[in-house]
Amino acid sequence: MNTAEMTAKIAGGQGFIAALDQSGGSTPKALKGYGVEEGAWAGDEEMFGLIHTMRSRIITAPCFTGDKVIGAILFERTMDGQVDGKPTPRALIDRGIVPFIKIDKGLEVEENGVQLMKPMPDLDALLARAKGLGVFGTKERSVINLANPAGIAAIVAQQFAVGQQVLAHGLVPMLEPEINIKSPERAAADAILRDELLKALDAMPGTDKVMLKLSIPAQAGLFDALVDHPRVLRVVALSGGFARPEACAELARNRGMIASFSRALLEDLRHGMTDADFDTSLGGAIDEIHAASTVKAAVAM
Repeated sequence: MNTAEMTAKIAGGQGFIAALDQSGGSTPKALKGYGVEEGAWAGDEEMFGLIHTMRSRIITAPCFTGDKVIGAILFERTMDGQVDGKPTPRALIDRGIVPFIKIDKGLEVEENGVQLMKPMPDLDALLARAKGLGVFGTKERSVINLANPAGIAAIVAQQFAVGQQVLAHGLVPMLEPEINIKSPERAAADAILRDELLKALDAMPGTDKVMLKLSIPAQAGLFDALVDHPRVLRVVALSGGFARPEACAELARNRGMIASFSRALLEDLRHGMTDADFDTSLGGAIDEIHAASTVKAAVAM
């Protein structure tokens, strides 16, 4: 796939995006979910080696193809590694899957009800390397905990500033201002975020498009205006801590949103499975998430 083909697949593909981008802080939890207990590795290099083996097993599973998985988000180390004897982005492209890279370096402490992204002083070098490896886009996460208008405005401003830096390197940014689904002000935060995003989209210079990765809104259909905005290539949803059945049921109520799930995709996989059982389990999860992304439930308004 060339860039135009990848753009078309992300814009209109009937599928979802797999989030395989657990980083240093979340890797032990991801490995534990996979059945590898802490203490099974000595140091970060062995830990990252184990998670790369897990991701390689996912990417090379027979069910993991571009028919239903249209994109995959990688951690930087995964991008720089190899799968099936190829650079990981190339291995994905050869399976019909569009590669993305997680670029944020974690979160600042909470202020005004939100957590901004930490500084990324080496971002230009990372973007240049990613582009050279065939990566299509990026993903950058910040978190909203409360319906604080000033905090949410700051989150959106930072996301779009980083997005412009990504666009300058010829990559497509996936802006992820996640709303904590356990927030006592979740519904109000959803509405403030929608309005701030619409303002920022309307003010974007040029003709480039961005993607949005958002928590599933408390009110179904609340993000329809974002789905329809001419500067948005695609709106994807994170599972946000929902187990897969609930995440899929909530996603199916939102027109135009497709999944970009991590935990909800991988929650049933275990390292001790046979390859056949692993593929069966992963394939079942892919089918369920694909259906929620492409077959939408009727919602009473």
